[in-house]
Amino acid sequence: MHDNLIQKSIIIIGGTKGIGKFISRKFLDHGFLVISGSRKQMNPFKDKNFFSFKLDVTSEKQFNTFFNNAKKISNKPLTLINNVGLSEWKPIEKVNSEFLDLMFHTNIYSYFHSIKYSLKIFNTINSIVNISSIAGKRGSQNNSVYSATKFAINGLTQSLAKELGKKNIRVNSICPVLIDTPGLRKAMKKKYSPGFKDYKNFLKSFTENQVALKNLPTAEDVADLCYFLSTLKSKSITGQNINLDSGVFPQ
Repeated sequence: MHDNLIQKSIIIIGGTKGIGKFISRKFLDHGFLVISGSRKQMNPFKDKNFFSFKLDVTSEKQFNTFFNNAKKISNKPLTLINNVGLSEWKPIEKVNSEFLDLMFHTNIYSYFHSIKYSLKIFNTINSIVNISSIAGKRGSQNNSVYSATKFAINGLTQSLAKELGKKNIRVNSICPVLIDTPGLRKAMKKKYSPGFKDYKNFLKSFTENQVALKNLPTAEDVADLCYFLSTLKSKSITGQNINLDSGVFPQ
């Protein structure tokens, strides 16, 4: 048997850029083989334990193909991490069916398809981690569509924790506040975002006025929590939508 097939591994949807890149790096540093499905096939780490497949997350069929390809690399992944998401602010009068379809297919449908096909093809996954958002806990101006998708992810997480618990599969989500990544900066440059006029000043003001710890969390913080939720140290944690927000929204 090929060594890769028996090496401890994880699967991450969206593991080459932004937050996903930090998550992948965390698991690689802990000796895991990491298999990523991303918009582009790439290996930003130049690491022999990182495998990348091209995946259009708006296509259900491609998820089936992706997980079958992943099985050729490793047949015993322990953790599935869903980390795809499209963020864009729009006022309600600008929301149309095309925008809704793109956001919902990217941010919600992809999570359903990912979980469905991963469990169909593998019987070794014992932890599923969905990257959600603090926007799934509270709404904000011009953010109704994105917020709705993240509320949906949190509901998915809670429901599947009950459904899959009998199979000893834990399901949790992480709800970060604003994480300064290239993807967020791109989204903030668009017209209706709260940071459209001055992104850096918006983050500064937000941190001063809404963040209890006066420092926003980082992508590495998300990676650390993903790793914790993949280990037996979190064996009694399931169905939780965990805020990672430096005290923006205490609950």
